[in-house]
Amino acid sequence: MFGKLKEKLKNWVKKNNEDEVLEEIPKEDKKAEKKERKEKAKKKVEKKEKISKKASSEVLVPGAKRDGKEKKIEETNIEEEVSPVDELEESLEETIEAPVEEKGFFGKFKKKLTEEKFDEMFEELQLILVQNNVAYSAVESIKDSLGERLIGKTLKDVDLAKELKESIESLLINPPDFIKTIKDSLEVKKPFVILFAGINGSGKTTTIAKVANYLQKNKLSVSLAAADTFRAAAVEQIQQHADKLGVYLTKKDYGSDPAAVGFDAIAHAKKNKVDVVLIDTAGRMQNRDSLMQEIEKIARVNKPDMRIFLGESITGNDATEQAKAFNEAISLSGIILSKADVDEKGGTAISVSAVTGKPILFLGTGQEYKDLEVFDKEKMIEKLGL
Repeated sequence: MFGKLKEKLKNWVKKNNEDEVLEEIPKEDKKAEKKERKEKAKKKVEKKEKISKKASSEVLVPGAKRDGKEKKIEETNIEEEVSPVDELEESLEETIEAPVEEKGFFGKFKKKLTEEKFDEMFEELQLILVQNNVAYSAVESIKDSLGERLIGKTLKDVDLAKELKESIESLLINPPDFIKTIKDSLEVKKPFVILFAGINGSGKTTTIAKVANYLQKNKLSVSLAAADTFRAAAVEQIQQHADKLGVYLTKKDYGSDPAAVGFDAIAHAKKNKVDVVLIDTAGRMQNRDSLMQEIEKIARVNKPDMRIFLGESITGNDATEQAKAFNEAISLSGIILSKADVDEKGGTAISVSAVTGKPILFLGTGQEYKDLEVFDKEKMIEKLGL
């Protein structure tokens, strides 16, 4: 997981780390350069001193004659001349304090990092993040966070990997305890209703079965609702999962009102004291107004306690845009990303919380029911190798 992004981030940190990019000038070279500057300054002062003495010796009292002729020489104000000793000391002081020019482009970063130089340094990182499916708005957030940590400091005084890690981590949201949230709610009302949304082919129905299995493992009773009435095969698929898990499935004929299916499933759960109802819905594209209006109606009629978007990690920015659209339509509670085990880029996991402001609840890591991992942002950052 995150193999490509992990490698590129580590290379960027290594490239910009002080041991790799800040070229130290040997002390011997520095001493030699300072000595040379001192010698030049000393010769310059000595030359001025000779000129000053010569000018002083040629100042004549009015009426004085040399070689029988009166010479009119413009008086020199010797008192206003800089003392040769003072000038020597001043020159030597400037020489000592003058910074030795660094070698190489990144030698400039031994000084405090300016905003301009930070922008130059971040350009490569921005390209790495975008190429690995990190949404542009998330990249900008990382830049702002990293800039606050680095600008005005020298790179040798900071742990670049640590600062990058914390900047990325700040975008992620650790989810609430899924089971505790449900059990606390059950003390007030039953059943707890969860609505699932997403597009076709994202693994939504299989993920619903995984969640049902997870709830059962935590001693909660479950029933399912086949509210995807647009595809006959969808009802058959969720029925197979219901049979394997041993749970009740509420279903209606092809073309029936999806909101009515959810309503009947909740009524059945209340009557039979079932803890949790999981409502499957038809896959829909985020840009299809009619389908988005349909899921808004399902949410409005059934008033789910939790609304979860299911997206594929490997679809990158598409999944992020889908999550954003569904969040605007039904106000998501959280997100589940499927196929996280084969996601080499990792940008979706970084972006989706930043864009929606909602936590990732689970990561799908395989095809079996047990392959559902509770999201933990610290563990995900560890997988980036920072």
